[in-house]
Amino acid sequence: MTVQLKHLDDVVSQSLAHDRKSGDDLRTFIGTMNSALKVNASPEVLEQLARDIEERFGITMGLGAMVDDSSFRPWLGEAKSKPEFQPYYWDRYKKLLHKNGLPQDVITTTDQVTDGILERLGNPGLAEKWDRRGMVVGHVQSGKTANYTGLICKAADAGYRLIVVIAGIHNNLRNQTQERIDEGFIGRDTGRFANQGKKGSRAIGVGLFDDRNIPVSLTNTLADFRKDTASTNTSQIDSYKVPVVLVIKKNHNTLRNLLDWLRENSARGDDLMIDQPMLLIDDEADNASINTKYTKEEVTKINGQIRDLLNLFHRSCYVGYTATPFANIFVDPDQYDDALKEDLFPKHFIVGLDAPTNYFGASKIFIDGNPDEGDPIWLRYIDDNEDILPIKHRIDQAVDELPDSLQEALRAFLIARTIRNLRGQTASHCSMLVNASRFTAVQGRLRNRLHEHLTAIIDALRVNGSRGPDGLNDPQIAALRETWQREYSEAEPEWTRVQALMLEAIAAAKVVEVNSRANGLDYSGASSVGQTVIAVGGFSLSRGLTLEGLTVTWFLRNTMMYDTLMQMGRWFGYRGGYEDLCRIWMPSEAIDWYAHIAEASDELHLELKKMEKAKATPADFGLAVRSHPASLLVTARNKMGSGQKHILIGLSNAWVETAKISAKPNEIDANEAAARQLLEKLSDHALDQAGADRVSGGHLLRDVPVELIDQFLLGWRNHEQAFLTQPGPIRTYIRDRQYDELKDWDVLVTDVSGDTDPLTLAGWTIGPQIRKIGYKDLQDHVLSMSGKRARIASRGVEKVGVDPKKAKEAETQYLAEKRLEGKPEASRISFPDRIYRQVRDKPLFVLHVVKVRPPEEQNLPHLDRIPEKPVIGWSISLPPSSKPNDRVEYIINTVKFREIYGSEEDDEGAWEDD
Repeated sequence: MTVQLKHLDDVVSQSLAHDRKSGDDLRTFIGTMNSALKVNASPEVLEQLARDIEERFGITMGLGAMVDDSSFRPWLGEAKSKPEFQPYYWDRYKKLLHKNGLPQDVITTTDQVTDGILERLGNPGLAEKWDRRGMVVGHVQSGKTANYTGLICKAADAGYRLIVVIAGIHNNLRNQTQERIDEGFIGRDTGRFANQGKKGSRAIGVGLFDDRNIPVSLTNTLADFRKDTASTNTSQIDSYKVPVVLVIKKNHNTLRNLLDWLRENSARGDDLMIDQPMLLIDDEADNASINTKYTKEEVTKINGQIRDLLNLFHRSCYVGYTATPFANIFVDPDQYDDALKEDLFPKHFIVGLDAPTNYFGASKIFIDGNPDEGDPIWLRYIDDNEDILPIKHRIDQAVDELPDSLQEALRAFLIARTIRNLRGQTASHCSMLVNASRFTAVQGRLRNRLHEHLTAIIDALRVNGSRGPDGLNDPQIAALRETWQREYSEAEPEWTRVQALMLEAIAAAKVVEVNSRANGLDYSGASSVGQTVIAVGGFSLSRGLTLEGLTVTWFLRNTMMYDTLMQMGRWFGYRGGYEDLCRIWMPSEAIDWYAHIAEASDELHLELKKMEKAKATPADFGLAVRSHPASLLVTARNKMGSGQKHILIGLSNAWVETAKISAKPNEIDANEAAARQLLEKLSDHALDQAGADRVSGGHLLRDVPVELIDQFLLGWRNHEQAFLTQPGPIRTYIRDRQYDELKDWDVLVTDVSGDTDPLTLAGWTIGPQIRKIGYKDLQDHVLSMSGKRARIASRGVEKVGVDPKKAKEAETQYLAEKRLEGKPEASRISFPDRIYRQVRDKPLFVLHVVKVRPPEEQNLPHLDRIPEKPVIGWSISLPPSSKPNDRVEYIINTVKFREIYGSEEDDEGAWEDD
């Protein structure tokens, strides 16, 4: 989009914020403004602009949820009614959001939500001492920074005089956050101001609308907080007539300097506390504020310093922002029920943010876009790296060549850049992410190999790209065409157009490192041509840092930790105009885990909404997070020593399944015997195959006594790697409810038609399900379900046995929550199983008969451990309980856990090699 066309878009969009138009009226207005502004765009370009604006104004966002403790007292309405209240900073920011093309409904909702958060902070007009602790739970890359920038603007309007933003543990993230605050709140380029003073500074962002009352920033885009620099501005905070803002790194030295400076340079009362109201925004609140990714001493130091900072003020607010609600801020691993003893626990409020309907997030990618049947829409598998770049490697790992999948991803990225240019997106940035190692040395070698491949492609295009069909004699161009055919022939059906434009589109492409020793990302500077960047990094690319126009990702990491995986999802965000071009390469195991945690994250956001309606407290939500089965993978890692770790998990509204089954012959036989006994007992109760209801996926038996389920679990032989299917805790939970909630069960015996010979078991003839397994766990005699979702059960199984009316109501409610009612995509939605679980009248037990399919690769170790006959598995859907806070104890062998999931350092390299 040219600068003139962007200006036309801005003018039209801002006008529509006050006077909605659509259809012919919108197009007439665009045509009028096209002439008035002398843009002289063609009819085709104007039509595309009209469609883009219509799509943008169709985007909506929900209000989310707000959970409060009993101390909440609204105050904002009264404050706004006073004549001295002026929304100066918010009005500037709202104009910027309009200018940046944010949909009107999203701006309106952001206004309402930030009002709600502000009202839950302390009232700065109230002179008495107060402190407030809260948390805002969003989604990765969904607009948390935009939300807290709006909150900062409103807090300044309301009377907050000091605002501190703690923005991550790396300089590049702090600098990026400072740029966002410069643009959205300060209105000046603080880096240029620091170098050249007022004469050299320039208005940016909100400052272009009104550059009066510029907030004072004691940090800038070039430097973190420094005592000597801050002291040259003025002696005391309360001498400023405008708000003071700092954007600092989450580092104990920086926090110590800030504490010392405040103690030395602030007017203080008799009790040595500062009277000015202070707001502290803790971005990525789960990282280092409490999280044990640092050493215990480091965490304690940073946590203590944050509390010391808050305690310096008579009136202070702490608001932690995070997208990973399983983080340790909710969990003290050694004192689960004493989380409120932690001073930074959000004891006063928790706010759940909804993402806009155009958010490109985990659910959309890994659940809706990763069907059980057919090819995933955006996902591609990495299975060719082990001989070249193993997932687990040392700092001296050589990188002499690139895996074919990475070469394919690079070609796909360059083609996608070209297609984006063909769509008129030349001025937009376009990025590729390569995250494959925690070691900066290995990242440097990867960067070099990628640079060599990129150079070879550009050279080939320079020599042969303009030769039309004859250019395909060049191997590089021929490989590009093959990638286009596989990935993008539907998005752009004419290869000749792609080849003709490709050199111009990618000639300036570059490969950069982003880590603790280098940061080659720089999207600043005005230009009519957007940057084309391949970013290679590790932890610095795994949390908070935004890659502009991220289109293709090659992700090779082995962590299974919930928060780490989600934060590594830099590909989440907004992809207007090129979502269909996005591609993500990763190992199948990572895809499986992302699907799992996407569902867990959705469940917790839904839990917040339920708790808001029930007027529950933040402490209740903290308990829900700590009790969720997915929290096992967070809490089990922390402070993990030798021996056993005891973890309390809640099974109300839970799904449990045997995604890992023992491959030991004696245990396979024992589990088959347990299944045979179950089927025989069913027959004793006049429940057999002939009398069962034939449903999708098998045979449904109703009103099965709980004793039969308990006896089956008693006989089940569980592999020690299958932590969540330990029969003991599940039996405890069931037996506590065996006389009421879990007295009668639905039982589904799977039975599918196929080419595999059926299994005859206790008079039943059962067609086995077919499941692919991974070969890596075979060395431990484990059959690990693999493939697209790493599940033994099929999608939609929890709908079996649910009253059809209740199922329909649950689906309608889900569409309403997703704001999809009446929209065409509603007909294509894949409903998550959890919505049926929530309306079940009875629990569901599924007996799986499975024929495991060996990996396609030959000559792999331990293939002889794959059984020839079908094996038994099971799954259980437990509906919500009237005692949801009851938890059962799981016991984890921490040595085995470390063997499976790796050590802290192996996980995702919070400490890159410096």
